[in-house]
Amino acid sequence: MPRIVFTPQLRRFTATPEVDSPATTLRAALDDAFGVNPALRGYVLDDQGHLRANVVVFVDGRRCTDRTGLADVLAPGSTVHVLQALSGG
Repeated sequence: MPRIVFTPQLRRFTATPEVDSPATTLRAALDDAFGVNPALRGYVLDDQGHLRANVVVFVDGRRCTDRTGLADVLAPGSTVHVLQALSGG
């Protein structure tokens, strides 16, 4: 079952549980995670439901290729990492 893991930086704002999901696409897996903690949605997706500019997602170590539709395919053993870009100097 795919596992969704969120960056520790989000913990400053809301709970970031690791979520196991039976989903076969990135969109469905993220929706399952948002079902566990709805507050995560606003940190990950914009008003159109696309990945925010400061968020990057890796599926099995490869960067997500569909930032708008989130249709990347997940395998049963996939690991999804949701990361926020950090800025500063």
